[in-house]
Amino acid sequence: MAETPKKIVCIEDEPEMIDLVTLILSRDGYQIIGAANGREGLEAILLHQPDLILLDLMLPGMDGWDVYQQVKSDEELKKIPVIVITAKAQSIDKVLGLHIAKVDDYITKPFGPDELRASVERILGS
Repeated sequence: MAETPKKIVCIEDEPEMIDLVTLILSRDGYQIIGAANGREGLEAILLHQPDLILLDLMLPGMDGWDVYQQVKSDEELKKIPVIVITAKAQSIDKVLGLHIAKVDDYITKPFGPDELRASVERILGS
């Protein structure tokens, strides 16, 4: 019997980036659900109960940190790991993300396929 693919919600306002993530991770058997903004992302998370969230910080309307706070304050969602994928490459942003907010990983754009794959595999244990 085939194993159910692990679901990943990718919240990213650039459609090309969602396509790239889908291309990289679907080859490894993951199911990618794209969302173009924070509100759409939260709806996708509630609907699909993913195994992992890939989250851009700079989103229109509700930014990535707002999405992160809402996920982590919800009893049913707070155990879902979050990888931040962002163009905010300043070391202070990374420190805030990893050590203050306690995201599971922090990847800066541009990133390579191997970097994304390794981060996802490390967190999901695939």
